[in-house]
Amino acid sequence: MNLLQATTIGKCLSNQTRIQILLWLKKPDQHFPPHQTLKHFNDGVCVSYIQDKSGLSQPTISTYLANMEQCGLLTSTRHGKWTYFKRNEAVIKAYGEFLTAE
Repeated sequence: MNLLQATTIGKCLSNQTRIQILLWLKKPDQHFPPHQTLKHFNDGVCVSYIQDKSGLSQPTISTYLANMEQCGLLTSTRHGKWTYFKRNEAVIKAYGEFLTAE
């Protein structure tokens, strides 16, 4: 990880809701109901569940999730019209290591 990547992630994490989303997605089975079609969280959590839990509007949550994906904190998977997000553990680990090493 380089300084530019770390700075981009830091800016993304300057929002309390985005940090909360990362915490929820760490243990999705504890924070979200089971999916109707997928009976697991292997591909992540549906955007609608994240929106419901956050209490924010769909456009706001979509923007937050897109920003988090762009800086590498999340990955997305599409199933038909539904998008599922999960944490990108490799990037999160690299960010933590960068902060503690520098």
